[in-house]
Amino acid sequence: MADILPDSRMQDRRQFVPGPMGNWIPTFCANCFREGPLVPEDSTFAFWLCNPCFEKCGELTIGTVMPEQVFYEQVKQAQLEKYGRIPSAEEVVISLADTGSLESLLARSRDAMTPRAPK
Repeated sequence: MADILPDSRMQDRRQFVPGPMGNWIPTFCANCFREGPLVPEDSTFAFWLCNPCFEKCGELTIGTVMPEQVFYEQVKQAQLEKYGRIPSAEEVVISLADTGSLESLLARSRDAMTPRAPK
């Protein structure tokens, strides 16, 4: 399995910056924790390295993946294995309503796949 990039967003979502297009969350360098750019509050993932850290260790990110890439590939493979095809959006909505369904189990496991920055 490929290495997964860590999430650079601030964990405490109560510390946001209001803006004209909604709230923004601070990010931090995934290596040295230097404060970085702001990202929309509703973003699902952000990875950032400051310039000095990118110069020192940016090549280490080659071949790494975002948690969403891993998650969506697992969902796709599980659905192909179970159904022999990718279900329609309507079928997925119905399946998500059943807490014991494949899609519900995968959805609950998604948060566990996103590495968090140390507190």
